[in-house]
Amino acid sequence: MGIFRADLSRGLQRFAKVGGRCPQAVGLLGAIALSLIACSTVEPEPSTPPPTLQPLGADQEPRRLVWERYSDIHTLDPHRTTDIFSWQVFDQIYDTLLAFDQEGQLVPHLAREWRVSEDGLAVTFWLNEDIRCHDGTPFDAEDVKFTADRAMNEDNPSLTRPNWGTLTAIEVVDPLTVTFRFSEPFSAFLPFMADPFASMICNSAVDLGASFGNQFAVGTGPWEVVQWRREDELVLARNPHYVNYGRPVKNPGPPYLDQLVIRPTARAADRLESLQAGTATLITDPPLEKIDRLQEDARLRLTIADNTGQSIFFQFNMARPPFNDIRARQAVAHAIQPDVALQQVFGNLVQRERCPVARGVLGNDQDFCDRLSYTHNPDQARALLAELGYGPENPLEVTLFTWMGDRREALVTVFQEQLAGVGIQVNVEMMDISALNERVKQENQSDSGPGTFDLMGWAWYDPDILYALWHSPGAYGGYQSPELDALLAATRTTTAPEARLQAVQAVQAYLLENAVVVPIYTPGWLWVYASSANLNGLTLAPFNRPQFNDVQLTQVVSVEAASSQPASP
Repeated sequence: MGIFRADLSRGLQRFAKVGGRCPQAVGLLGAIALSLIACSTVEPEPSTPPPTLQPLGADQEPRRLVWERYSDIHTLDPHRTTDIFSWQVFDQIYDTLLAFDQEGQLVPHLAREWRVSEDGLAVTFWLNEDIRCHDGTPFDAEDVKFTADRAMNEDNPSLTRPNWGTLTAIEVVDPLTVTFRFSEPFSAFLPFMADPFASMICNSAVDLGASFGNQFAVGTGPWEVVQWRREDELVLARNPHYVNYGRPVKNPGPPYLDQLVIRPTARAADRLESLQAGTATLITDPPLEKIDRLQEDARLRLTIADNTGQSIFFQFNMARPPFNDIRARQAVAHAIQPDVALQQVFGNLVQRERCPVARGVLGNDQDFCDRLSYTHNPDQARALLAELGYGPENPLEVTLFTWMGDRREALVTVFQEQLAGVGIQVNVEMMDISALNERVKQENQSDSGPGTFDLMGWAWYDPDILYALWHSPGAYGGYQSPELDALLAATRTTTAPEARLQAVQAVQAYLLENAVVVPIYTPGWLWVYASSANLNGLTLAPFNRPQFNDVQLTQVVSVEAASSQPASP
């Protein structure tokens, strides 16, 4: 978009896509995450001096970046939320044992090396030396054990406890070696070790008492917490002792900036106003209807995150008619024209998604999924509805739920018109994402009332998202079957890369052929970044993770001066 697009797909396309990360992920995470060989140490690149930049004026703040987003974080504790706003902040404060490079491959990070046992029941990590926590204490195997034990605590487990899999014990072998033991192989564990929800917490966090997570945090990441005023701002300061071993940035040491300030600003128009006024340096999700005008503004720069792991799809309430009958689901799938709707509403801002797992995730193969998907066929949709007893004099009336923002209101209006063309009358209800999650669960628990379906979105880095969504009882208590449960179980216990890929494809084939899910597009939220043109070095790592280690600010041109200059071509 005129923008800079985070180029994550070039390297990913070397792999066979079939599951949700990259267009071709045959071996992306499978071959790397599930390999039984050790991963060699990766040393940080030699120190690279920052680029030569024009110094800012004395009356300006040369080393402070203000980032405005839709919402505040929920907590500073990575075990107490699954919220994306908090998740992006965890990535600034904490580090993980492994990391994803810019091509989405697993690489060493806090751990310089790892090995999976031949039976898949043990994973051993060897840590880098001389890593320091924000409070100056050394980071070692005891901190890793502290983090994992805390996540697995039965009295107060992490909200991402299922993602730790069949973990039964964590053993400290020596100060720099730790072994995780499992009751059965768990193929999604290693990718999880690169996710911010698996952030390593320093065990000195216990000294913070109740203030940990509520006011302060202690990790090893590039930024440390100075102050958090809820619904106002979170102030982070550079970690002067930071050493980067795996993040996809050029700078091997501490960030160049002194402070990173993150503020919640609910209205997109207000975020844009802050950026244009210079009170914010970076915003997420500017008003999408103004994208064309923003592209023409020489004072601004737009960056689009690709391969975010996000996908948006239709799912159905199958607890009651009409969608407990596959013909009603098939009628919806045949009636809609997603490509037409997406182009009309988003232009080139999004991509059509045909797989249950998003681009950039193991198993995402657009051709494979397209062969299993329902094509646009309004006559077939009408015939299926007629079999169910619906027609011009008796249209099928259903309710569609989705959440507000990112022009989804406009998108569902287009789908509403397309469905009306075959005799499906759709009533639309918009709500915030938390209300949507609860509403879908409630509807799935009731066997009475009008039929409902929803336009829902999920993001993850591994096809294990399919297990979370669809294995009984499922994230929403929706579609369940013993056959699907068995297919999903195989995606977790199968460790051989090619075999796991086949297991993932079998699940996707089941979901698509049975119209359990109808994929629509990717990405879907927080994927458009607008910044001042003086911001340089922003990196959008895979799965929509902004990295500020390389960021520098050049001379800021005032609004008045910019407006008096001829626009650049």
